[in-house]
Amino acid sequence: MRSVASKNSQVTQQSTHGSTSGGSESRGESESFRSGSEGSGNGNAPYAPSPQVYTPLSVAKREEANVLKARILVALMLLLAVVSVATTANLIIKQQERSEFETKFAGYATEILSASGSNLRQLFEALDSFASSIGAQAATEHSLRNTSWPFYRLPQWSVQAQKVAQLISVNETLVALAPIVQEDEREEWKIFANEQNPLWYQESIENEGYTKFTTQQLVNLTVPFTHFYERDDSHQPLPVTRPGEVVPYFQEYPVRPHLGLKAMLTNMDALLSSRQTEDVYRIARVTRRASVGFTRIDIGDESSIPGSQIVQPVFDGPNTIADNRRMVAVLLIRLPWMVYLKNLLAEGEDGIIVIIEIYCPTFLEDGTQNFKKADRKTVTYQVNGPDVVLLGEADLHDPEYDDLFVRSESRGLPFDPSELPEGSCVPMQTIRLYPSAELEDSFRTNNDIIYTIMVVVIFAFTTLVFLLYDFSVGRRQRTVMERIMKQDRIVADVFPTAIRDRLYENQTKNMVVVGDDEPLGLDNSFVGKSSRNDGSAPLAELFPSVTLVFADLVNFTAWSSAREPHHVFILLETIYGAFDKLAYRHGVFKVETVGDCYVSAVGLPEPRKDHAVVACKFARDCIKKMKGATLKLEVSLGPDTSDLELRTGIHR
Repeated sequence: MRSVASKNSQVTQQSTHGSTSGGSESRGESESFRSGSEGSGNGNAPYAPSPQVYTPLSVAKREEANVLKARILVALMLLLAVVSVATTANLIIKQQERSEFETKFAGYATEILSASGSNLRQLFEALDSFASSIGAQAATEHSLRNTSWPFYRLPQWSVQAQKVAQLISVNETLVALAPIVQEDEREEWKIFANEQNPLWYQESIENEGYTKFTTQQLVNLTVPFTHFYERDDSHQPLPVTRPGEVVPYFQEYPVRPHLGLKAMLTNMDALLSSRQTEDVYRIARVTRRASVGFTRIDIGDESSIPGSQIVQPVFDGPNTIADNRRMVAVLLIRLPWMVYLKNLLAEGEDGIIVIIEIYCPTFLEDGTQNFKKADRKTVTYQVNGPDVVLLGEADLHDPEYDDLFVRSESRGLPFDPSELPEGSCVPMQTIRLYPSAELEDSFRTNNDIIYTIMVVVIFAFTTLVFLLYDFSVGRRQRTVMERIMKQDRIVADVFPTAIRDRLYENQTKNMVVVGDDEPLGLDNSFVGKSSRNDGSAPLAELFPSVTLVFADLVNFTAWSSAREPHHVFILLETIYGAFDKLAYRHGVFKVETVGDCYVSAVGLPEPRKDHAVVACKFARDCIKKMKGATLKLEVSLGPDTSDLELRTGIHR
């Protein structure tokens, strides 16, 4: 048999359904076709779709999954962008702060070294000028009184020494004049010193305004002979008995007892006071220049701080290095190291670590220096603007800033080492400057946090705009999808699965862009005006092996004329619904229902060899199902309902 299926024929057949059976037929048919599509794995389902079959729900789910993946990808990209930009901004700002910190530290370090070096040069110039003045005054005094060194007392000592201290801006310094006394002059010197000490004590007390001690009390605290102290806690003065010259302290500024010794330094031999002072004195003797060494300065309470011992030569007449004038005395100056670092920076420029290291390598017999046995003294200070804080007598800088240090080294003055006794040493000084965490913190700002927050806020706003746009698009897509699903359900009710799938395929190939105000519907998609105007071939196929089954109700006209419409609807709904289930079970294609006639076909749209056998079985089962259904409906529809019979016809 030849059968033709087309879009128009299907619509025509559907439109001829009776009004009393339309609801039952539509629901039964759509249920039948949809069930057939879903049961593709069942061998009895002839309408099982091929792998390319269009399934609206699966397409929607797939597209939703793709959209979700795209959203997640965009969200991750935004998050990555936020993190990257915020991190980059944070690192750039921190690098700028670090660069500014390093530049400022280098400037501070240069300023400290330059200012401290300038202060030292000013100190040595002042001492040299003071020593030259003492030599000139002594020369004049000696010519008038026919005297000579060491028997000389400088008039107005405290006034002149105070000017030197003020000139170098150091009030904590100790300045002393110590003549060089030869061995044969010791007794005469002892008498001279004891006579002159009360005189310059009284003069200094008056000039300095010193009231704590009287002149006589200072005399009582003075040892009346050239002496030294054992290096222990006894503080017992011992007379100097070794041969050679001695260098006793004579005039001192300021005039006051030594804090540790509880006595005046007057008459104490400077050469025996410490090994460092003796070494510095020897170098000054050889170089005829001021020499610097290490010492400790008592500050009371049996404590002391590190400092410098400076020995400035005084010559018989104005100071000179080139001539052979005799070195007759020395100026002994002791001052704390921290005075070199005071008043170098402005307020607020805090946190500069300064490490001063003095080491004294010994000279060997051949003139070389032994650095392995060098006596090293290391002290750490922190410069806070004009003030200085002693942190400790060790290298206490933060190792984190090892790569930022600035170094300055002084290796003493040139001289002939052969002129020094073996074992002597020349003090050498090294200054290293480091920044501190406190200094770096002063350059840290909240800019990195501010910029990071700004970046996060900008991206958060961008993300919010994106989410709002995505929500708007998603809502529009859901609206469109709902329309499409509704149309798909309509199409599923109108066409068989195979025909519907082919229609979708053709529609996709001949896609027409539809405006937002013109929804995609049956009028402009599958039927109506566009059915033949799109240039596509009609959907028509030849089915040579098909069996038709006709089934109608006997005595239905008489029965229905005595019933209410809803009773008729219940009867047809029940019977045709049962037939639909049997059709699905046997693989029978329901063509249409016309009044009380149920038309079906076997062998289309999916060809099968046993179409005639299946048609017979389907007709037999429909007759059985009819009898059972009418018996059940007899109670609700009347006793003559069971008298209805089913007449079937098969056409091959």
